[in-house]
Amino acid sequence: MKNKTYPLKAILSFLLVLFLMPLGHATMILMEKLLPANLLHPSAFMLGVVGLVLTVVGIFSKGDTKQTLLGLIGGLLFWTGWIEFLLLYYARRFGTMALLADGSLINFEEAEALGMDIATKPEYLIMPATFGFWAMFVLLYLFSVPTGCNFINWCQKVFFGKQKQKIVAKPIVRHTALTTFMEFIMIMWTCYLLLMFLYDDNFVGERSWITIFVGVACFVGSIFIFIKQLKISSWGRNIRMAIATVIIFWTPVEILGRLSFFEEIWVNPQQYKSEMIAILVSFVVVIAFVIINGAVIKKKKLSTQK
Repeated sequence: MKNKTYPLKAILSFLLVLFLMPLGHATMILMEKLLPANLLHPSAFMLGVVGLVLTVVGIFSKGDTKQTLLGLIGGLLFWTGWIEFLLLYYARRFGTMALLADGSLINFEEAEALGMDIATKPEYLIMPATFGFWAMFVLLYLFSVPTGCNFINWCQKVFFGKQKQKIVAKPIVRHTALTTFMEFIMIMWTCYLLLMFLYDDNFVGERSWITIFVGVACFVGSIFIFIKQLKISSWGRNIRMAIATVIIFWTPVEILGRLSFFEEIWVNPQQYKSEMIAILVSFVVVIAFVIINGAVIKKKKLSTQK
């Protein structure tokens, strides 16, 4: 039984989270393009509120799979509405410049009006300023939270050794929806910061061998995480593991898109309506299957217990 694998669950969990990535990107782009200026940021704020509410509802919900899905979707909406859009609001309000493909800086509105090739939008240029806040959360997880994250567990073993159990002794009460919510946001945040520092010529540079190496390492790492995912029998745990698999896998996707290896259809969803609709429909089908299958499995377990 130890070597038993669950490929269907692992693949569908991976696809479920994978489809969320371009849908999240496309949602932000469409809101920017379609909503009038006076409605954009109030709508984005409400998007974050919905994400927060979904997560809280998940905390009080029953069922590991349901809590995981509510925490995942809540985390995505919260990240988009209260993190990305707030960065966007203040970056553009105070005139943060956009970075062009040739490395020069220009006013974002001017660049858009002229149809220039924008490499990095203003909101992402100021994201590295959140590094201190990110480090604060990492400190919390590193010193006081027993966690299922393999990377954090490895760091605790390296830094604390035999003292790990003494130092990491007082766990925060576990809520699956909140755990999923925080996992999604922390991994997204970490990978965004990593990419922004890699792209910055003052640190590394987008065409540096270091950037390419990181992309390859993340791709290989996502394969190893997926192999672990194959051994997880429950939907909830599988989806939570898939969050790490997909976001780390998405890092080389972002790097390749940055280097113009392919067209990022989620950046221009209005031009690729059929493709984006196909992704949305696929996401709905996968999540419906997960919910229905989870309910069937739960019903079988209850009938067996009787």
